Amino acid sequence: MKSKVSNRGIEMPASPIRRLAGAAHAAEQRGITVYRLNIGQPDIPSPPQAFDALRHIDRKMLEYTPSQGLESLRIKMAEYYHRCGLEIHPDEIIITTGGSEAVLFAFMACLDPGDEIIVPQPAYANYMAFAISAGARIIPVNSTIETGFRLPPVEEFERLITPRTKGILICNPNNPTGYIYTRDELEQIADIASRHGLFLFSDEVYREFCYADQPMVSVMSIESVHKNAVLIDSVSKRYNECGIRIGALVSRDPDVRANVMKFCQARLCPPLIGQLVAEASIDATPEYQQEVFEEYRRRRDFLIERLNRIPGCYSPTPMGAFYTVASLPVDDADEFCRWCLDEFSHDGKTIFMAPASGFYSDTSLGRNQVRIAYVHDLDYLAKALDTLQAALQAYAKIKK
Repeated sequence: MKSKVSNRGIEMPASPIRRLAGAAHAAEQRGITVYRLNIGQPDIPSPPQAFDALRHIDRKMLEYTPSQGLESLRIKMAEYYHRCGLEIHPDEIIITTGGSEAVLFAFMACLDPGDEIIVPQPAYANYMAFAISAGARIIPVNSTIETGFRLPPVEEFERLITPRTKGILICNPNNPTGYIYTRDELEQIADIASRHGLFLFSDEVYREFCYADQPMVSVMSIESVHKNAVLIDSVSKRYNECGIRIGALVSRDPDVRANVMKFCQARLCPPLIGQLVAEASIDATPEYQQEVFEEYRRRRDFLIERLNRIPGCYSPTPMGAFYTVASLPVDDADEFCRWCLDEFSHDGKTIFMAPASGFYSDTSLGRNQVRIAYVHDLDYLAKALDTLQAALQAYAKIKK
């Protein structure tokens, strides 16, 4: 008799960002150029300090590090937070293997099987996978493209609270929509979390990419959730270092940190080389950071203006991160995105996007939407959008 795999694994959703990767690879094997707008992999160089650190590693052994991460890196991160106006002690920082592990460990340490987390959607798809891993359940509060994915009224959050509710999770600036929460919105959510004794998980890995007039506000600066807040962070996007897999979990609650540390010890330690690179990268110059910021803002402005000129396409202007969710003139974006990779090419080119239905718990939502990552230069984006327009025209003809 064949062994049966776990129900947890069966329930785990495939990533909408990566699940068509095989089809993209097959298209490339057929000689087709694939414009990849599906994933937040920046093409901007990492800071020179990162490569200097790599070239000058002077160790006789590549050893384990402490489970909570190198003390020198945690001190450096505390200095970084101080520059952001946040007073965080190095002992309140736990280094993780990417921001993804920080989310997973936060859930494992704070939630029990059957607990519920309220999450504004569309949301980063892997939150659902991490919740399933922890045995928890995501309860969505939905925003809409018509309002620019503005946060729903706080009464919607209150209405969803049950005896099983254990936390609220936000991403600010938001992946996938680029929305940025105002201080007033954050204070209202923080008030709800405080009054109901809920954890407030805040994913702030895109902190540097805020194009709004008002500055990005961290939950760690809001006094009412001083102990309830759990900050998720990463160097992946800040310094264009997705591959070194270094993130962080920050909490002022010693009980949370003690629980997280048990999971950290079980996985031994975060990557040594990645920590050395991350520590050096925190010394990236303000000029480097400003150049990266300006480049993403140029890409955003170009993408939105050009995308909204394609008949039937619409995207609100994202105010942060480097993604947008756009509606297309199709009934089923999942089908359209696969068709682009399996059957379509225009002058030997096609396009790879992430269907937005995978960013909702209810996959009947966002059916005509895609997430687009503007992580490539203007020439690349122009060619990708030309290809998208040609694909939409060809698709409309076969659907008549």
